[in-house]
Amino acid sequence: MLHFAWLRDGQLQLWQFNAGAAADGLAPQSARPLPATLETPLGSVWKLFVYGYLVDRNIATPDYTCSGGDPEEVYCCMTGGHVDREHALVQSCGRFFEPARLQLDPADWRKYWTAAHAPVWLRDLHAMTPTHRVPVTGLLAALQAMPARPREAAASTLVSVLTSGRGEGTVSLYGSVLRAKTWTMPDPARPGASIGGAAGWLADGTPVWLGGPGGSARVLAAAAPRIAPLLTQVTVPDDNACVLVDFFSRYPIRQVLGDKGPAAAPEGPLRGDFRIGFANGNWARVESRGELRLDRDAAGAPQVVGRFGMNDYVARVVEREGDTSQPEAAKALAVAARSYVVQHGNHDHGCFRIDDSSSTQRVLPRAPTAAARRAADLTDALVLTGVPVQYHHDKAAPGQMSWLAAKASAQTGLTFDAILSRTWPQATLTSFESPLSGDCIQVAGAQQWLQRNAPLWARRMDGAAGYETPDLPAVCAVREGRPYADAQRNRVYVYRLQTEEDRIALAHEYIHLAFQHHPRGLDEAFVERTARTLIRTDNPIQ
Repeated sequence: MLHFAWLRDGQLQLWQFNAGAAADGLAPQSARPLPATLETPLGSVWKLFVYGYLVDRNIATPDYTCSGGDPEEVYCCMTGGHVDREHALVQSCGRFFEPARLQLDPADWRKYWTAAHAPVWLRDLHAMTPTHRVPVTGLLAALQAMPARPREAAASTLVSVLTSGRGEGTVSLYGSVLRAKTWTMPDPARPGASIGGAAGWLADGTPVWLGGPGGSARVLAAAAPRIAPLLTQVTVPDDNACVLVDFFSRYPIRQVLGDKGPAAAPEGPLRGDFRIGFANGNWARVESRGELRLDRDAAGAPQVVGRFGMNDYVARVVEREGDTSQPEAAKALAVAARSYVVQHGNHDHGCFRIDDSSSTQRVLPRAPTAAARRAADLTDALVLTGVPVQYHHDKAAPGQMSWLAAKASAQTGLTFDAILSRTWPQATLTSFESPLSGDCIQVAGAQQWLQRNAPLWARRMDGAAGYETPDLPAVCAVREGRPYADAQRNRVYVYRLQTEEDRIALAHEYIHLAFQHHPRGLDEAFVERTARTLIRTDNPIQ
C-alpha cells in the first residue's frame, strides 16, 4: 500500500492506493484525515533537518573525505574523494551530516527548533537517526516549522534529487513541483525487503510525505501517476526571480496609442490594449495589466519595457517561439528558454534583463495561455548547466535544439528531459537557484595557483584600459573542445595545470573574464599576447 500525505491549508490529509494495481483513471482514492497513529521511520530525512539548521545558523561545514572501507561511503564519494554539503544532501551521504563530525551543540539545536515551534522530538539532537520513528503528522509539522530561509535553500537543492540524485529519472513524472528528500529503510515486516519514499515540500511550500513498499525510486515512480492530479492543484509562486524585457529592441518606436482613437498613451505602467507604431510604418498590438511600462530612452524615444516573474516570462517565450500542442516539447522549450535567459541575461536591479528579439528570445506582448504557463510552472526553476543553450525553429546543430524536432520527439513518447538530453547530453538539469551544477570537475591545484597569481597580475595590469579584476573564478576541467571562460557563472575551463602552456591557457581564460566588459575581451590576439606576457615576463601591460 502506497501512502501520500500533505499539510495543506491547515488540513492534514492522506491518500492511499495499492502499489501494484493499475492506476484507475490515474486518480488516488479520496482524501481522508491523516490518522495520528500512522508512523514512519525518519530514514534519511533526518539529514534534511541537519541541513536546514546548518544553513540558518551559518555553520561552516568541512567536506567529508572518503577514506574507504566504510560501506556507507557508497552514498558519498569514491575512496580519496570528497563531498560537499549540497551534494551530500542529494546523494544522501549520512556520514557528512553526522552531528558528532560537525560538532553540533545539542543545547543550541534545542534552542533553535524550540524557537521554530517544531515538534518536541525534533528538539532532541539524539533523535536524528534513521531508525527513529515519528508520527507522519509530526513529520509534516516539523517540515512546516522549518524557517523560510533554510527551507528555500533546501528546496532549491532538492530539485536535483529527481534529476541526478536518488530519485533520478522521475523528473519527467513530477517536473520540479516536488522538492523532497528520499528515504529507504529495511522493512521490519519482510526480512530482506525495503520500504521507502520521500519527504519535503511542493513548489508552493506544502509539506508532503510519501511512503510504501520498495526503495525510494520505486515508490516515487509507482506513486507519480496516481498523485499527478493532486499536483495540478499547486499554484507555483512566481517570485523566485524577475526578468526585464526591452520590447521591440530592433525596431524604433514612433508612438504608443490607445486601442481606439488617436490619444497617445501616457508614460508609466500600461493597463489595457494598445497600438504601437514603429518608425518603419508598421504597427503592433500589445495587452498589459501593468507589467508593461512606457518609458523614454536616453534620446527621448519611446520604449516599452516589461517586468515579469520568471515563469510568466518563460511562458510568454514558449508561446511566442513555439506552441503547446505537444506538452512535453513545450516543457523542453520552457527549460531551454529559462536556461537561455539565465545564461545571457544581464543583471539589472535584481532582475535578469534581455531584449525581445529574434537574436535572443521573442516574448509574447500579452498574457500567455494557461497551457504555456503550465509548461513553465511544471519546470519551475529548471535549467541546463554546463552547456551553452541555443534553439531554433527547424535547424538542429551541436548545442542547438530544433523546435520541430522536439515536437516530433514528443509525438513518439519522449519526455521533456529525454528531449533535452538529445541535444545536450552532457548538461546537468537542476535549479538555477541551486549551488549544484554537477559539471565542474576541479583541476588539481589550479584555483590555488590562480589565487596566488591573480593579485600579482592585478598590479601589473593596473592602468590597462578595460581591465577589471574579476571575482576569483572556479577552475573546471574542460570536457571537450578548447579551454574557455564562462563569465555568467564565473568559471574557467582548462585541461590541466602541469606545463607552462597549461599556465598560459589558464591565464588566457582569466584575461577573458577580466576584460569581459570591454572590446579587448573579444580580441583573441590581445588576450593570448597578454597571457603569455603575464606568465613569461615581469613587464607591465598597457
